[in-house]
Amino acid sequence: MWQLKKAYYRSFQFVMKFALSIFDWSEPELLEGPGAVKRLPALIKAKGISKVLVVTDKGLTGLHLLDGMYEKLDEAGVAYVVYDGTQPNPTIDNIEEARALYLDNGCQAVIAFGGGSPMDCAKAAAARVTNPNISVRKMRGLLKVRHKPAILFAVPTTAGTGSETTVAAVVSDPSTHEKNAINDPKLRPKYAVLDPELTLGLPPHITSTTGMDALTHAVEAYIGRSNVKSTEMYAEKAVKLIFQNLEKAYQNGKDIEARNNMLKASFYAGMAFTRAYVGYVHAIGHNLGGMYHIPHGLAMSVILPYVLEYYGDKAYFRLARLAEMTGVLTIGSDEEKAKAFIEAIKEMNRRMNIQDGFTEIREDDLPIIVKRALKEANPLYPVPRIMNEADCEAVIRRLMR
Repeated sequence: MWQLKKAYYRSFQFVMKFALSIFDWSEPELLEGPGAVKRLPALIKAKGISKVLVVTDKGLTGLHLLDGMYEKLDEAGVAYVVYDGTQPNPTIDNIEEARALYLDNGCQAVIAFGGGSPMDCAKAAAARVTNPNISVRKMRGLLKVRHKPAILFAVPTTAGTGSETTVAAVVSDPSTHEKNAINDPKLRPKYAVLDPELTLGLPPHITSTTGMDALTHAVEAYIGRSNVKSTEMYAEKAVKLIFQNLEKAYQNGKDIEARNNMLKASFYAGMAFTRAYVGYVHAIGHNLGGMYHIPHGLAMSVILPYVLEYYGDKAYFRLARLAEMTGVLTIGSDEEKAKAFIEAIKEMNRRMNIQDGFTEIREDDLPIIVKRALKEANPLYPVPRIMNEADCEAVIRRLMR
């Protein structure tokens, strides 16, 4: 029975890889470089848009990080209303509140300003605006967004999620403690702003964990079975940039060059995984986040090496290539290079004071976490090695502290 299931999963993934080739994978239109966010209002005005909804969170409004953009919106004659109620791991209620604000104020577009949570909230709210008869719960899964969402301008303030170029929005359901993804190419923002000045004030632990989130995106895409030449190229660029710049940005938050390179790395990683998909790191991490409110970047940072070790020889060839490209190990067998690459990830985590497990995970919750993680991953994620329930539980147990 298990062999039949695995055969079905692989067949599904094979069909999906080629079916995805019919979609438009062109990059978002970019504004880049220091101060780029102040050029955004002129672009919005040029598109004939006179009123926007800004989706962010209270932490960013409290830091006055949006003030420069607001000033330029006023100068350009673009009116705006602000939704800053987004929670970490945005909820269905957050999305519905943002949607209502958009409609009640006659907005014509959405600016997503922040990390992954405001991005996800804005994407889902933009989709709900144009799909009033499809609830957030019904949008979860693959290709459930019928009508093109409201126009979305994405302004990331962390170098990690790559949400400014991805087709996914992750939503939490507080009633069930589930965290599910809406996956649809229609969610991909048409415009994105990569402004390193917006990331200069990030605390070191946010810099480190969001950077490792970007690394997870690139690595999971690269070792999966749905790669095409473009996603391989983007993943390789992302991994190189992260190894060269993440610890620099962590150690010196004002290093504008390292910050800029990390934004590019996050963008490239997003370009890779939005077509090539992710894997069990995300499936497990989403469910730990939904169950225990563990921040997504932290979950990715901690889980990544454990899942890579689970894949074993199924991932050695690809991980060995990454070890060579990053200079981790250039001689030896693929197994030796792959294991050195995994150890390099663990060492990066240690140097950036990232924990190696979670005290939150409870024994009684294991069956539901395993069930939900595998439901998310199988058959969609084209992983190197397919997990069954025992495999998944064994990996999660390694995370328990």
